[in-house]
Amino acid sequence: MNTQIIDGKKISAEIRSDLGKKVAELKENGIELGLAVVLVGSDPASSVYVRNKIKACEEVGIKSLSYYLPEETKESELEELILSLSKDEKVNGILVQLPLPKHINEDKILSLIPVEKDVDGFSAESSGNLMLGKKCLAPCTPNGVIQMLKREKIEIAGKNAVIIGRSNIVGKPMAMLLLQENATVTICHSKTKNLAEVVSNADIVVVAIGRPKFLKPEMVKEGAVVIDVGINRVDGKLCGDVDYDAVAPKCSYITPVPGGVGPMTITMLMYNTISTVTEL
Repeated sequence: MNTQIIDGKKISAEIRSDLGKKVAELKENGIELGLAVVLVGSDPASSVYVRNKIKACEEVGIKSLSYYLPEETKESELEELILSLSKDEKVNGILVQLPLPKHINEDKILSLIPVEKDVDGFSAESSGNLMLGKKCLAPCTPNGVIQMLKREKIEIAGKNAVIIGRSNIVGKPMAMLLLQENATVTICHSKTKNLAEVVSNADIVVVAIGRPKFLKPEMVKEGAVVIDVGINRVDGKLCGDVDYDAVAPKCSYITPVPGGVGPMTITMLMYNTISTVTEL
């Protein structure tokens, strides 16, 4: 099997280049874009993500507004900030970095972000629109996966797609987006019976469960497309949810970790921010 490695860095750079041109065009027409990123507390992983998001904004020409709040910030104070950003015409997108500290109700905070500024696509209204097939800002990671498949000209319509993981951030929206592309979709999780057998019938496998090297070669059919959304650290090294070295030889296409889906997530955040003012 001549396995093709899907280079997320390369695809991401191509999309960002296109987005940069679009932002420059909008600026010429007097439209400036602003993305507000709110971080509560100092979770190290969240801080890295936020830094990368700010860097991506600079790269494509979007104005980045960052709000760093201490861990002990009251829910009411965060609510006030979100409501003021909602009304601010200079802010096109609002992103609240998750997870929030335990004393703050995530659902309540996300529900305060107007659907047209919900660039993460995590609110109940955005999720409902996605499920109904209405126009919406789709969650960045699953949307990035769809873009990768399309850019690699991988046929989705009519294919058996299996998603391992049912989170609201990846698994469930991934299923909706694949359905919109006319795939036949199965979601597997910790209670799925005969999981290996179910997965072994898939033409496209998306793994997003946060368990290092979970997907083994015996679970994958010859010629399958394998998308690894997992990011884990084992013995100081990054690895995905797929046992990459063992699985890759059986695949027609596979994403590596790092350098696969990861770069696409932040690129799609830029894509969503620009989509708030223009069709892409």
